[in-house]
Amino acid sequence: MKWVAVLMVVVVALVCVVGAQAPPQPAGDDADAIDAGKLPSGYRDWRLISVAREEGELDDVRAILGNDAAIKAYREAALPFPDGTIIARIAWSYDASEENNKTFGKKQSFVAGHPKNGVQFMVKDATKYASTGGWKYAQFDDGKPLTDAAKLQSCFECHKAIEHRDYVFTRYAH
Repeated sequence: MKWVAVLMVVVVALVCVVGAQAPPQPAGDDADAIDAGKLPSGYRDWRLISVAREEGELDDVRAILGNDAAIKAYREAALPFPDGTIIARIAWSYDASEENNKTFGKKQSFVAGHPKNGVQFMVKDATKYASTGGWKYAQFDDGKPLTDAAKLQSCFECHKAIEHRDYVFTRYAH
């Protein structure tokens, strides 16, 4: 009889743990939010695809995040990316850390500083965005959508150079 009680406690605890976890938001909801000019909720909790350092005019350090569809496609090396894939880019200034450099005794440490160039997204829908290689390009500055069509079109103009990789610069960092 004791084992039945223990089993019931374990089952109830498991149900509570599973029930307390928020269900993942479907990619369609995130894409719809971006289309509506809203940041998708929870995008900062997406998985890390890679990090990058850009010099020149951009001069930033960035994290590239992906929703579940993006991560699955990267892990399976599946090109073209499937519809529903969303890739996010978050960037910060690339700042020397004087505090860290004092510890190391020489200039060698750089950290993420203030946010730069908002949050950028690529949303895959091969039919809806056929004129731009199947991708929608979006940017949010201080939570507000960038509405400059020419600037957003310039994203595609740059990404055209890597059409053979389905217009995506970032490679997966295992």
